Amino acid sequence: MPPTTDSLGNPITLHDEASATALNDFVEGFIACEARAVNVLNAAADTSPIVQASCAALHMFAESADAPRNARPFIDQALARAAEATEREQRFVAAIAAWVDGDLPRAIALHEEQARLHPRDLASLKLGQYHLFNRGDSPGMLRLALQALPAAAEVPYLHGMLAFGWEQCHRLPEAESAARHAISLCRKEPWAHHALAHVMLTLGRIREGTDFMASMSDTWTGLNSFMVTHNWWHQALFLLEQDRHAEVLALYDQQVWGVVKEYTQDQINAVSLLARLELAGVDVGDRWTDVADHLAPRLADHVLPFLDLQYLYGLARAGRMEAARTLQSNIAAHAATRTEAHERTVWQQVCVPAAQGLMAHAHGDWATAVEKLGVALPRLVEIGGSHAQRDLFHQIWLDALQRNGQWGAVQNVVQPLVNGQPLVNGQPESVRLARQIRAINSVLGLPSAT
Repeated sequence: MPPTTDSLGNPITLHDEASATALNDFVEGFIACEARAVNVLNAAADTSPIVQASCAALHMFAESADAPRNARPFIDQALARAAEATEREQRFVAAIAAWVDGDLPRAIALHEEQARLHPRDLASLKLGQYHLFNRGDSPGMLRLALQALPAAAEVPYLHGMLAFGWEQCHRLPEAESAARHAISLCRKEPWAHHALAHVMLTLGRIREGTDFMASMSDTWTGLNSFMVTHNWWHQALFLLEQDRHAEVLALYDQQVWGVVKEYTQDQINAVSLLARLELAGVDVGDRWTDVADHLAPRLADHVLPFLDLQYLYGLARAGRMEAARTLQSNIAAHAATRTEAHERTVWQQVCVPAAQGLMAHAHGDWATAVEKLGVALPRLVEIGGSHAQRDLFHQIWLDALQRNGQWGAVQNVVQPLVNGQPLVNGQPESVRLARQIRAINSVLGLPSAT
């Protein structure tokens, strides 16, 4: 088995040299967010450790309760033959095995070591970023990508990874620079588009963000369902800030929901967008029903607290209160069984009160929603997700404050958001925020801004 190299120049050891194409599809497809990453399954008959570990990783990305069971035969095969592989491949196998075993601290440590020793193993690097993201460790995400920069500066997708790391660390000028550099190297770099959308939304550059995402949308072809639906989700957020509700509903129907309804990330994009529409006063019709039908099988998943909270709220908004109560109970039971320190803390101290607050909001118990979400929000970064994604829970808390008559508290939160927006004709670029602050000032008997 003479070693060859993957498309990034990393030595690989294959039993069947024909598997190289499928393996490169995984490596390139994964870092480029392209659907061809699944092609590695076409080489599943090749018992080479790197091929088997890549197949296992693909199954784990299902983010479902049965993902480890589906990944197990592949990672067992990889471990059994690991001695045949290079040292880099062995570390990649060990990192995937740790993920399948639920030992994320070990998986992260191995990906960090890989980035130091083999900085052009960008599939390993992106996997490490994925785990760090899910644990709310944005500085770790950024450090990991910076580790590879001297060795892989010509790869556009590394700059996209850097851009998102910078953005999640609130380093917005660096994020924009990295994203634009990635796009200059490869216009079709959807992760860089995504990072730049985050920057523009955070800075209130709503119209520019809308135009930018529209100008790049022709390149969103051949992507995995998460990336294409999530970039359209970001475009929907820009439209939502402009009160362009009919267009948001059309995007939901045509681009955000319905690509792969069984996939976790497509589901939470749908939950988040429908919830935001309702918080903006939009009637979403019967759209919750179909989403809830796909959330119902998730009651025992508990893969990530960030996912569970959105499943819970989606079921509750759909009127599936029995299922939502079951999920809330399951979350509490799962939290009580966590042994790893970070997991235990996040599930018990952040996810449980957040779940209680979301259920209270769905039941119209505004005081409890304010109390429980107020406990969880300052630490919500620990459950993972991006700033833009977690903002949903912040908006729900604000809605509860308002409905509970705590207008002074609402003003104290919303006015700084308005202050941070670029002004157009004296009004913030976000029409939604402008409308919101006018209503708040009216209730409080305060003059509107001039």
